[in-house]
Amino acid sequence: MNEQGLRLLLVGDLILDEPEPDSFFDLARSQLGKADVLVGHVEVPHTNRGFPCTADVPAPASDPQNLEALGRAGFHVATLAGNHIFDAGPDGIEDTIAALAGQGIATTGAGPNLSEARQPAVVEREGVRLGFVSYNCVGPRESWASDKKAGCAYIHVISHYELDYASPGGPPKTYTFAEPASLQAMLGDVERLRTEVDILVVALHKGVGHMPAHVAMYERAVAQAAIDGGADIVVGHHAHILRGIEIYKGRPIYHGLGNFVTVTRALSLEGNPSPERLAWARRRRELFGFEPDPSYPAYPFHPEARNTIIALCEVAKGGVQTAGFLPCLVRPTGQPEVLGHDDRGEAIAAYVGKITREAGLKPVQFYWRDSQVLFLPEP
Repeated sequence: MNEQGLRLLLVGDLILDEPEPDSFFDLARSQLGKADVLVGHVEVPHTNRGFPCTADVPAPASDPQNLEALGRAGFHVATLAGNHIFDAGPDGIEDTIAALAGQGIATTGAGPNLSEARQPAVVEREGVRLGFVSYNCVGPRESWASDKKAGCAYIHVISHYELDYASPGGPPKTYTFAEPASLQAMLGDVERLRTEVDILVVALHKGVGHMPAHVAMYERAVAQAAIDGGADIVVGHHAHILRGIEIYKGRPIYHGLGNFVTVTRALSLEGNPSPERLAWARRRRELFGFEPDPSYPAYPFHPEARNTIIALCEVAKGGVQTAGFLPCLVRPTGQPEVLGHDDRGEAIAAYVGKITREAGLKPVQFYWRDSQVLFLPEP
């Protein structure tokens, strides 16, 4: 352990749906290898079994062997609670967990039943115990585990619509909030884990996809509740685009880490063999008002989604010592490149500051330490 503490690195969504998955980590591999604990969110099931089990547009399952790339990239923990993890049914969850365990990667957030899905992943380094829990906030209900059904741990978020002015059928104002019982279940998990670990991380699959800057009403409330309940760090993913950062009671909340290695042609318009996914690929562009950059053939996301980060926290038994991020840029190849303190790195840091302000979050002051952008301790 160095004088700042253990080096905890966390990345956003991981989809390994292209040949030679190891190659997509090559431009970040040296930095990932410096982590004492490396965490990522596995977005889709990895199985050669199963069948579509969701009312949402199912993501294609990936080959379990692709998860070996995560082991070789140095990952230690995978969060699994998300909207696609049940897309291949119970077999997909079982095979994904088994493949990750075969790489020595601990998992949390999905399982054969709700009790198992809510179990934390706990790792220990140099006498410091780190615990992780993972929850899906975005549905679909079919992805949620129950006492007798495989699936993911979840927080049920309710949407309520009110007319913004007195004309039936006019544009509504949207209110979102966590259903109390599921929020309390998450807080109960955090309270129990708090007594067992030195550092507690809550991962939330949350937010409205593909929209720059936007943070929905429930997101701050749920993230802050997790801190109030005892979490040291909260990270978000799902939106496939970066979100802002805030400091709450001296602890970091990363509202969305964006994509990391997220390579897939499942949402392409060209040569898509699935009529269902092809229809969604078209509708998604209309709903969210963007066109993917054609020079990114395996990365069909909002052009701003090329901006991404690796969350960096230095932790010790006493808590989080420093918090910040490593700025990254996704190449047209789908490879995230870790940037230094140069013009490109400065541009990513400025982008994070911009979306933080535009989301209505309290501005966070960034400063550089070598090639790292820090915001805790506050300068």
